[in-house]
Amino acid sequence: MLPSLFISHGSPMLALTPTPAHHFLRKLGRTLRPKAVVVVSAHWETERLQVSRSATPTTIHDFGGFPDALFAVQYPAPGEPVLAKRLAQQLGATETERGLDHGAWVPLSLMHPDADIPVVSLSLPSRWGASELIALGEQLAPLRQEGILVIGSGSLTHNLYELQAQGSQVPAWVERFAEWVHARLREDDRDALIHWQRGPDAERNHPTPEHFQPLLVAMGAGGQATLRHHSVEHGVLAMDVYQFA
Repeated sequence: MLPSLFISHGSPMLALTPTPAHHFLRKLGRTLRPKAVVVVSAHWETERLQVSRSATPTTIHDFGGFPDALFAVQYPAPGEPVLAKRLAQQLGATETERGLDHGAWVPLSLMHPDADIPVVSLSLPSRWGASELIALGEQLAPLRQEGILVIGSGSLTHNLYELQAQGSQVPAWVERFAEWVHARLREDDRDALIHWQRGPDAERNHPTPEHFQPLLVAMGAGGQATLRHHSVEHGVLAMDVYQFA
């Protein structure tokens, strides 16, 4: 049975820049060969739950100010309309046509560079609370027994207002929050994680919640958490990857 994953996708330049997180995701992909991927990305927020039924999802370059080489990257992984329809019925979600935003295609382009594994995107309902997102993950958990990989893609810390130069010293407020999350996951303290915004420096690390919320979905879909990777980019982007069972 496959695990579920929470992946911190960081800057879109992760796709091209040989950072520790870049190298880790390349290695991780060689150990996982799912039949399909269901991904919940911080970059597809909707009011109600939606699922992409696209058979050929486009590569969405939903960013600006980056080199032309990044905009030239295409990730032509197929969709899986049959799985999307099943998920829509199971979850009460609306079907729509949607490409892969950079929260989906950047990590997947490193893990599965041949783009030969079908990908279904599931939206992040912006009005849902932590308990509802964990419950969504629990509904996705049976997919793991079918060889389908469930991924929540966000960032363990994500304050773009305080980005620093690559290689900068990590501020104490980033370290405090990352260590607090790690301890809560290690202890499987879901009550604390439901109220994660009370954690140390939570608001400073996440001025808005959408990059933390995919972790809750991945946690709900899996079992005991294991920290598979930790590094920090631009001083304030913790690139942690968690595996759940």
